[in-house]
Parts: sequence; C-alpha cells; structure tokens
Amino acid sequence: MQQTKPDGLAPPQTLGPHFAYGLTSNRQYDWNDAFSNNLVPPDTSGERIRIEGQVFDGDGAVVPDCMLEIWQADAQGRFSDPQDKRALPNSTFKGFGRIGTDAKGGYAFDTIKPGQVADPDGKPQAPHIVLAVFARGMLLHNYSRIYFDGEAANAADPVLALVPADRRATLIATRQPGGGSAVYRFDIHLQGDKETVFFDV
Repeated sequence: MQQTKPDGLAPPQTLGPHFAYGLTSNRQYDWNDAFSNNLVPPDTSGERIRIEGQVFDGDGAVVPDCMLEIWQADAQGRFSDPQDKRALPNSTFKGFGRIGTDAKGGYAFDTIKPGQVADPDGKPQAPHIVLAVFARGMLLHNYSRIYFDGEAANAADPVLALVPADRRATLIATRQPGGGSAVYRFDIHLQGDKETVFFDV
C-alpha cells in the first residue's frame, strides 16, 4: 500500500476569543443598544465629547479585531450604579459603551466629559474614563484609564501619581483642534516602546 506524503503542517488557528457576535455593528446579528459606542441619550446633561483613536500591536501594526469597553461617571461625577446613592432616578445616562475596531484599527466613542469622583479613601480623582481592552491572543483583558489633557486635576490625581512620570502621557487623551463638539485622540498601544499603561486590578 502506497503512503502519501503529508501536505505539511495543519493550518494555523488564531487564538481567540473572537468578538463579532457580541458587537454586531455589521447587523449580522440582533442589535442590542446596550452595546453601543454612543453613550449619550437626548436628555443627558454635560459637555458632549468624542474619543477616537487606533489600537496598535507591539510591532506598530493596527489591530482590526479588538473590542473596547468604557465605563464612566456622568458630568456630575455620579455612576449609574445602585451603589452610587447620588444617582438621579430619572437619568438615562448609563456610562457604558462597547465597540470593535475597524479594518484600520480605529474606534470612536460619543459620550460626555465625566466629572470628578472620589477614590476609596475620599481623595478626588481627575475626570477619567475606565477602559477595558479585549483582543485575540489575550486570555485576560487589560484595564487602563483615559484622562484628558489640560485638566488641572491631573496633577493631584492619586492613580496618575502611581504611574512613572515618563509614562503618564500614555493615559492622556489629547484634544484635537477644530470647532463644534470636543474631539479627543487616544491611541492604544498593546506592547512596545509606546505601550499604554495598563493596571493590575
């Protein structure tokens, strides 16, 4: 009996997880508005902003299949959470958004600029947004924060103070020139010389 020579190695498999089902921005699945990148219902008060940027891997290549989630306080520093007793019962601002990156690694969130909140010790924190990054090959997602340039409160923020001074810029979204709603640029680098600071939480 003649044996055939194998054609080679088995085709490689991309290590998951994969996020298309949970994002559904291409309308292939039923859409759930809870998973939108637009966090601003019509009755939300506060300064409207857009945060946009790209996600890069350690080689500087864009990551086209990454998923990002943000969670934040409203403009008065209140969270949409039963534990935050200050939250107004008629507020429809949930402070949660989710988006997948596009073919160029790009993303954008439409939201409001958050107010200051206190840390567990009661120290005021600068306005910021909590960021979670999910990507293939990462079995655990990464946590980071988005701060805003030009904020005087950044200098006294207790979390920023934990970050070496030469790395803090990786957590600061830069305001872009132009009129209308404020647009902030925040690129995310998963590894490499420009790696975004991630927190062990």
